[in-house]
Amino acid sequence: MLVDSHCHLDRLKLDKFDGDLDAVLEFARSRGVGKFLCVGISLDNADAVVEIAAKYQDVVCSVGIHPLDVESGLAGVDQLIEMAGRPKVVALGETGLDYYYSTETKETQQQSFIAHLQAAGQVGLPVIVHTRDAREDTIQLIREHGNLQTAGVLHCFTESWEMAKAALDLNYYVSLSGIVTFKNAEDLRDVARKLPLDRLLVETDSPYLAPIPYRGKPNIPAYVREVAEFIAELRGISYGQLAEITTENFLRLFPRAA
Repeated sequence: MLVDSHCHLDRLKLDKFDGDLDAVLEFARSRGVGKFLCVGISLDNADAVVEIAAKYQDVVCSVGIHPLDVESGLAGVDQLIEMAGRPKVVALGETGLDYYYSTETKETQQQSFIAHLQAAGQVGLPVIVHTRDAREDTIQLIREHGNLQTAGVLHCFTESWEMAKAALDLNYYVSLSGIVTFKNAEDLRDVARKLPLDRLLVETDSPYLAPIPYRGKPNIPAYVREVAEFIAELRGISYGQLAEITTENFLRLFPRAA
């Protein structure tokens, strides 16, 4: 079995599947994907991801506020704790810091990230972290406010090996998306070669960032297989081994998903 550890099922482009999410998930299942983590990004879509998870036995969800959505509404620690108690919620996030697209909201992003880290620590859930061009602040805030037992994951990782190593030292996992297959991603492939296999996750981040050979087209959870096959070849192990390892890692990090 393979897991898509990060997808946005409420945002998928379903034209090829006649608008039917059931068909999208069934296609993924036919390619060996046995579990899906549908990720929340705002207060506005929390209900949607919880409802999707409730509908499908093999879908779980997270709730949180993406750093680029902080202006649409923030949640304090108490509200996040309440949200974390909803059915099939296995993590808080995605949260984090994004200074690439927005430095104007830097302080608000940090405030939101700290709230997620503190709430997750109190309820014993991992955190799904988005980080871009904010390496030092991301690691510092995790170190200062995170629960290193329940930890979390740096999702759709595109940063340096030094940042990956710092996250690993804080008990975090690292998740790779279709970006690792892109021709200009040799630095990221170097990270993929170095990551301890027991800290690796794979994801699509669909509908974004479709892997080769689908780059430029809408991404879907089924394409996590291309990500896994590519990394398996990169690491010199079989696809079956990589699928088994990353599934075990997923269930270890997100025990509520078992």
